[in-house]
Amino acid sequence: MFLMKRKSIYLCSLLACALFACGPKDKGDGQTLYSGKITIAVDESLKPIVDEELQVYQALTPEATVTPIYCSEVEAVNLLFKDSVRLVIANRSLTEDEVASFNARKFYPQSIRFAVGGIALITNKQNKDTLISVHQFKDILTGKITRWDELSKSSKLGEMQVVFDNPNSGTIRYAIDSICQGGQLSQGLKALNRNEDVIDFVSKTPGALGVIGVNWVGNDADSTRLSFNESVNVMSVSYSVKPDADNSKKPYQAYLALKEYPLTHDIFILINDPRMALPTGFMTFLTSDKGQRIVLKSGLVPATQPVRLVTVKDE
Repeated sequence: MFLMKRKSIYLCSLLACALFACGPKDKGDGQTLYSGKITIAVDESLKPIVDEELQVYQALTPEATVTPIYCSEVEAVNLLFKDSVRLVIANRSLTEDEVASFNARKFYPQSIRFAVGGIALITNKQNKDTLISVHQFKDILTGKITRWDELSKSSKLGEMQVVFDNPNSGTIRYAIDSICQGGQLSQGLKALNRNEDVIDFVSKTPGALGVIGVNWVGNDADSTRLSFNESVNVMSVSYSVKPDADNSKKPYQAYLALKEYPLTHDIFILINDPRMALPTGFMTFLTSDKGQRIVLKSGLVPATQPVRLVTVKDE
């Protein structure tokens, strides 16, 4: 299937919003809202955006040191439960049971929307199949579709090689919960270690289908975020059982914002900071105008600041 038709593509632009913050207060160990040292845990699929946030934050707040641990979503949340970190950035909020467990220990964590992201499906540059439906993706995940010619009769690529980033990642959890509705994934699926590994594998393997975080597929050389990583193809996804050029969408920012891209999800800051110290200060930055502008630049959609959509005709 080919995506040949011209389409209207959207750009998101952020509307400015003022941020008011309280003055720093010493918490007794030298840590304030704007100074001290902390470690945070981050789902590895979100590494590009968090790296950008930290680069700006450290420049603006030189007396604060924030050290990230990039790991699986499961590991990140476990670190929060063990009180090894006070802040996590993940592709989900805390569940009711998790909140209840914290509450039983007299802790009252928060799940704060940070950005709108999603899952991208990537293929090798030799692959001419560019359209896929959510229904077809579910059949691939559950093993009902295992060959490219079952997706498109004209394909000569043979067996699919489906790869995820990490066996405990938020990407796999999203696939199980949101696409398979709790069903079992096929034993034929593979998980590598990192999103970089998925991109590298897909770029070298004609029959591969990679499942990764949207913020990994952006073209850093394109400030408009209207193009993607040139080493792979990014598939267009449709809610319709029969995908075509009109009903399928790529993970452009506006399609994420409008939830027109089917594999869209929210990204959260999970914070348990009863002393209101540096973790709260960093969370305030991430959700402020400056932090949200970085989200916009990354190709994701700001969650705490208003946006406007601008139509750009692709001539």
